[in-house]
Amino acid sequence: MSKDPKDMSREELKHMEYKRVPEVPVGTVPPLGVLPDKMHAWVIREDRFGEPLQSFQEEMMDLPEIGVNEALVLVMAAGVNYNGVWAGRGKPVSVTRMTGKDFHIAGSDASGIVWKVGENVKHWRPGDEVVLHCNQSCDTFCGQCAGYDPMMCQGQKIWGYETPYGSFAQFTKVQAQQLLHKPKQLSWEEAGSYGLTYFTVFRLLVDRAELKPGEKVLVWGAAGGLGVFAVQLIKKMGAECVGVVNSDEKGELIMKLGAKGYINRKNYPNLAWKDNSTPEEAKARMQDWKAFGKEFQAKMGINRGPDVVVEHVGKVTFPLSVWILRKFGRVVICGATSGYDLNFDVRHLWMHQKKIIGSHFCNGEQAARANELVLSGEIKPVMTKRFTWEEIPTAHDLMARNLHFGKFSCLVSACRTRTRPGTPRRRKRRPRRHPLPAF
Repeated sequence: MSKDPKDMSREELKHMEYKRVPEVPVGTVPPLGVLPDKMHAWVIREDRFGEPLQSFQEEMMDLPEIGVNEALVLVMAAGVNYNGVWAGRGKPVSVTRMTGKDFHIAGSDASGIVWKVGENVKHWRPGDEVVLHCNQSCDTFCGQCAGYDPMMCQGQKIWGYETPYGSFAQFTKVQAQQLLHKPKQLSWEEAGSYGLTYFTVFRLLVDRAELKPGEKVLVWGAAGGLGVFAVQLIKKMGAECVGVVNSDEKGELIMKLGAKGYINRKNYPNLAWKDNSTPEEAKARMQDWKAFGKEFQAKMGINRGPDVVVEHVGKVTFPLSVWILRKFGRVVICGATSGYDLNFDVRHLWMHQKKIIGSHFCNGEQAARANELVLSGEIKPVMTKRFTWEEIPTAHDLMARNLHFGKFSCLVSACRTRTRPGTPRRRKRRPRRHPLPAF
């Protein structure tokens, strides 16, 4: 390189020449303008589909080539989501068959540094610190993308699940429209933890449920990755919620985040829906449903069901979600981690004029609006555990076994480095145990 990148203008950075090196050690940030031929990555392949400790294996991979509307990002930290577990299992769909590649790098959350940009990229340059949203569209400016909602685009995909290059690698390639400003007050691991779940909940509550001030909400899995943001956003929007958790420790967490109350589902052993139940099991389930409904009303201080249910568990909870709603209430569903085949009494839907609304991630404009609340500090990530690069399979294993709450984040290039490219290392900080945001 003839000129130091530190002395380049933003336009010069876009067109700078890169120095090629064989590889860069994991946990280091090379000087800006250095580009390795190979990158370290945690790779999933079809012949080892299974649980995370089996399916995630470290390999050296070629650096991906970027297109004119794309960016190459040096991943500093990557968030853990359940779609990484699905990817590793090859269920409910095979990610390799979906993408047509013989490999898959999972990961739909990341913070990082823009390392290289395509010719048509106007607003971002190498060196910019970013977080990523995970919605990709056709990139051809079709009518849906340009004039309606990119989520309606026939080419819409979730980056890191429906595309082969996700965040559990030193570098990832994304569409430039996925780039968002990294909140300066957050560490790399905090910034890499929140995108997928928070942006999903933002669209679900703001644009799909059209939540109104004063409404009452039931949130399933309220201490999980989706729930911790639903609780905060519901309060921010002037509504109130009761969250469902499986321990008092998790209940205390969501109370700090702004919930009006919590219900420990362990107190209702017959709550979950089971197909082919005996008459005795069905009777016990209805008794638990009624008691659960009464506890919701007591915690909320009302004598009716919720206006909105935030549903992402699916098979075992969905029948109760429809049943418990008040008349004209809305179930808004964005996932089904317990199963997709839903069985419920539809009479409660039409006779009480309830609504079932589907919601899937968000578009770029919604992600940008949501991110502004993090930039201003009004919404806070709830990162409960940090993992090293070597522990990425372990983090997914804990999530697969439901041994988590809040968000997990994994260090990639941020490990033992300063935040700027090419700067000296700093002394390693002692990780905080289950840090909670201050409110």
